[in-house]
Amino acid sequence: MLSRKGIIPEEYVLTRLAEDVPDHARYRARERRARFVGKNGACNVAHKNIREQGRFLQDVFTTLVDLKWPHTLLIFTMSFLCSWLLFGMVWWLIAFAHGDLDHSTRLQRDPAEGTAGGPSGFVPCVTSIHSFTSAFLFSIEVQVTIGFGGRMVTEECPAAILVLIVQNIVGLVINAIMLGCIFMKTSQAHRRAETLIFSKHAVIALREGKLCFMLRVGDLRKSMIISATIRMQVVKKTSSLEGEVVPLNQIDIQMENPVGGNSIFLVSPLIIYHVIDKNSPLYDISPLNLHHHEDLEIIVILEGVVETTGITTQARTSYLADEILWGQRFVPIVAEEDGRYSVDYSKFGNTVKVPTPSCTARQLEEDRSIMDTMPLSPKGTMRKRSVKLKPKFTISDKPS
Repeated sequence: MLSRKGIIPEEYVLTRLAEDVPDHARYRARERRARFVGKNGACNVAHKNIREQGRFLQDVFTTLVDLKWPHTLLIFTMSFLCSWLLFGMVWWLIAFAHGDLDHSTRLQRDPAEGTAGGPSGFVPCVTSIHSFTSAFLFSIEVQVTIGFGGRMVTEECPAAILVLIVQNIVGLVINAIMLGCIFMKTSQAHRRAETLIFSKHAVIALREGKLCFMLRVGDLRKSMIISATIRMQVVKKTSSLEGEVVPLNQIDIQMENPVGGNSIFLVSPLIIYHVIDKNSPLYDISPLNLHHHEDLEIIVILEGVVETTGITTQARTSYLADEILWGQRFVPIVAEEDGRYSVDYSKFGNTVKVPTPSCTARQLEEDRSIMDTMPLSPKGTMRKRSVKLKPKFTISDKPS
């Protein structure tokens, strides 16, 4: 854990770090609405009663990549062992059918009878194969192209030459599949998503005279996410006019960000916001609705291409109703220092209270007089640290 090692301060909460839940909050957590997407981006969906299990075997490569590491390493090891044993048995059968084992045994008992290809005139299919153990060792030498030089295939048996070709092809296929699986597992897209972070809480406050839903997103690495886009969805239980109940209705909501549209330039942490208007599913949300019993979940999805590898990655998180703070605003964390901009990640999720009406966006739009009673909050500005420069020359009034 980065926070435990002291790399990131404790008050900076990553969505992928486990949180310590106090004892008094455990009972309340059981009553909360089940998450559709976890804070770490994992989807909280269990697939049961899948009858057509054979569909997974039709896409063997993806199935191998999706397996856990112990299972993948077990399959990696067993694939080579099984192929070596299989072809070791084939080489032993070829030697047995050609009589190599009997002749080798006879030569061991009576050396004066001659060696292979010597006075006796006998030429084996594979030299120096006396038992299944030597056949197994020859199988390993052929498939991994070790070639110690003690055993080799002769031109006596065409079947042995055919088996040699087949084993080389099978070995190359196994190497390609297994090494490809290992590479894909080590370079999966969600590995890069570990350094794409979201604020622990979202906030609702006034911006330009309108209620806005806001969150902060950032990237811990210096390498950029190319063509980064962000989108949000509201997941809640709804029912149609015909009485059909949709337990997980996904509603897209329009995002606003400093560069416009859904594309973002994620060089420094950004505050992404959504204007709550009449087209927003949050139009009738008030502070009274922001509790753990409310059937509301907002999913945030960040997608982009990793600059260093070219692989598309996706980072996800979600906010339940009680994780949305009303009347709060994120504190500035970008400061100009020594001719460059620095980001203070220790205040990434920190918020401050700001004057915000305790009414829905609908009520605020219908009665704009509510804004007249609101005190103005100080504008947030970028901090700039003053740097004292020593003069490099002095001006003197004395004539030279």
